[in-house]
Amino acid sequence: MGLDSTAMIIEWIARGRPLDLVLTADTGSERPETYDYLPIFQRWMDARGIAHEIVRYAPKRFKHWPPYFSLLENCFTNATLPSISFGRHSCSQKWKIQPQDKWVESWDPAKQAWARGGKVIKLIGYDASPADSRRYAHREGHVDPRYDYCYPLRDWGWDRHRCAARIKAEGLPVPVKSSCFFCAAMKPHEVQTLPAWCLRLIVLMEARAAPRLINVEGLWRRSTRARPGTMTEFIRDRGLLPPREIAAIVNGAPVALVEFQAVAAQIPIEERPPLREWIDRFNAGVTRLAA
Repeated sequence: MGLDSTAMIIEWIARGRPLDLVLTADTGSERPETYDYLPIFQRWMDARGIAHEIVRYAPKRFKHWPPYFSLLENCFTNATLPSISFGRHSCSQKWKIQPQDKWVESWDPAKQAWARGGKVIKLIGYDASPADSRRYAHREGHVDPRYDYCYPLRDWGWDRHRCAARIKAEGLPVPVKSSCFFCAAMKPHEVQTLPAWCLRLIVLMEARAAPRLINVEGLWRRSTRARPGTMTEFIRDRGLLPPREIAAIVNGAPVALVEFQAVAAQIPIEERPPLREWIDRFNAGVTRLAA
C-alpha cells in the first residue's frame, strides 16, 4: 500500500507484463492516509481487471486475554513495543509475510504451479535507493522452494523520486510511505503529521510497555541528537498533545487497561469483549478530557 509498490504495479502493467494477483497485507494499524489511499488504487486495479485481495493475520489463541486483531492490540496485550523497536523484524514476518504466504497456499494457480514442480513469482517493491539497497542485501541470494523473487524497481534503477513521478504521470495521488503509525522507522516529521488519536495511542503504548523496558527507552529505542528515544517525549516537546492529556494517559490508562484484561479473563472466550472495545472507550474518554 506504499509508494514503491504502487509505482511498480503501474509500470509493470504499462510494460505489458502479466500480473495474476496483488496482495495487500493489512496489520490493522497502518497510517490513516494509507487506508484512505487503498480504495483509490483498488479502483485503478479494477478498471484494468487486476485481481486483488487484502490479507490479515488472524490470531486464534487468546488464553485469558481479550481477543485482539491488530498489531497495535497485540502490543497492548503483551505490554510491549513492536519488534523493530528492539532491532528485530518479526512483526513484518507475523503480520505481513505469513498471512500472504498462507493465503497463497490456498490459491489454485499457486497449487497448480507447485504440483508441476514450478514456483510462484513474487514481485517485491524494493527501490534502488540506499535504504532499500540495505533491505535488499538481507534477502539477496535467498532461495525458497516455492517462490522466485523479482525486484523490478531495482532492475529499472528507480528510486523513490522516480516512483513518485510515475504515479503522478498516471494521474493518481502519491501515497505516503506505508508503515504502522507507531513504527520506529518513522522520522520525526512523519510523527508530526499524525492525527491526535494516533498520538494518544503512541503515548499509551510506551506507557504500557515502560515497566518492562530494559535496554530501550521507547519506540525510537535510544535518544540521539536528532530525536529522543521515546515518541512521547517528542510529542510533549513539540506540543502535539496538551501536557495534561499526556499525563492523564501515562498515569491512568495502563492501569485501566490491566483492569479491563483482568475482568475479561473471567468471561468465557466466546462472550469475552475484544480489546478494540476498550480502545474505542479510551479514545472517547481522552477526547472528552481534551475538550
